[in-house]
Amino acid sequence: MKNVCFFNSIKFWGGGEKLHLENAIEFKKNDYNVIILSDPKSPLWEKAKAENIQTFPFSISNNSFVNPIKMSRLISFYKDNKIDTVIFSSSQDLKAGSISAKKAGVKNIVYLRGLSVPIKASIVNKYIFKSCLTHIISNSEDTKRNILVNLGKYINADKVKTIYHGIDTEQLNEENNGRIIEIEEKGHGIILGNAGRLTVQKGQDNLIEVAKKLKDKNIDFTLFLAGTGELKEELQKRIDDYGLQNDVILLGFVDDVESFMRSIDIFLLSSIWEGFGFVIVEAMAKSKPVVAFDITSNPEIIAANETGFLADYPNVDMFADLVTQLIKDKDLRLSMGTNGRNRVKEKFILTDRAKEVADYIVSTEK
Repeated sequence: MKNVCFFNSIKFWGGGEKLHLENAIEFKKNDYNVIILSDPKSPLWEKAKAENIQTFPFSISNNSFVNPIKMSRLISFYKDNKIDTVIFSSSQDLKAGSISAKKAGVKNIVYLRGLSVPIKASIVNKYIFKSCLTHIISNSEDTKRNILVNLGKYINADKVKTIYHGIDTEQLNEENNGRIIEIEEKGHGIILGNAGRLTVQKGQDNLIEVAKKLKDKNIDFTLFLAGTGELKEELQKRIDDYGLQNDVILLGFVDDVESFMRSIDIFLLSSIWEGFGFVIVEAMAKSKPVVAFDITSNPEIIAANETGFLADYPNVDMFADLVTQLIKDKDLRLSMGTNGRNRVKEKFILTDRAKEVADYIVSTEK
């Protein structure tokens, strides 16, 4: 493995794009020739340029694999740049990118799967997973299980390797003491935090129910929800209906996640599913105890009763009771926070995980 292409044409900035950029940077540090294929109007393109990573402009759609012009251009790209390894993370890119890579003779065709939902066993997917992909990497054991739900008949389980996402060691730096000003000004009591898109998947409506239960117990707290999304107005209405305007605050998009995590006492994750809840790792890196539902990959990240609590889904009463336990026990908060930080150092460091990806590909090259 020498010439590596990170193939990501997604136009918005999300977890997959962040993962590609971080791994590309680490691969470059380890003397691989790295090129990022992306849409020139995307944040990934701009960030790759800022990191002095070579880029190749390409836009794609879900049906580009049946477009002979685009397929021909991709095949030429692989051959002209002598690409021996191509890495995908989106299903949109996977179709055209992997089929053209196989036709171009690319040695390593790698899929980093980050969604913990089953993949349709369509004719195209069966062909790609059985005949095109040489390596499949899942971001959690739960994601691996979902890959095999419909495709287990066509690929061997040993072909799917679980490698967790990693965090930059800089985020373990305790010297920076930045805080979110709005939290400092509006927060009272114990500060609870959640960060994520305001969507059904992230389940912030459950957190408002938790907040109501805490309020009914006369507990002094403030819950800050960082993020934007289509449920903003609905969530704000529920906050208003419950009279929680001073206790639950929608912060909107927060760019500085590190400062957000420093500004809170306990992190709450209410998602109903996660491929890999990276935001949990970000909280634990800042020594914050976590309460989340016992779903999908959460138990792989959180050491139950050591770095945080896992509540049965969708038991909001249990969730509120676990939060209450942490609010009332400062020593428990501190010990779980310390344990969480140590767990991050042990299992979720970016340089280690990127090396694991590279080592896995090299060790299984044909």
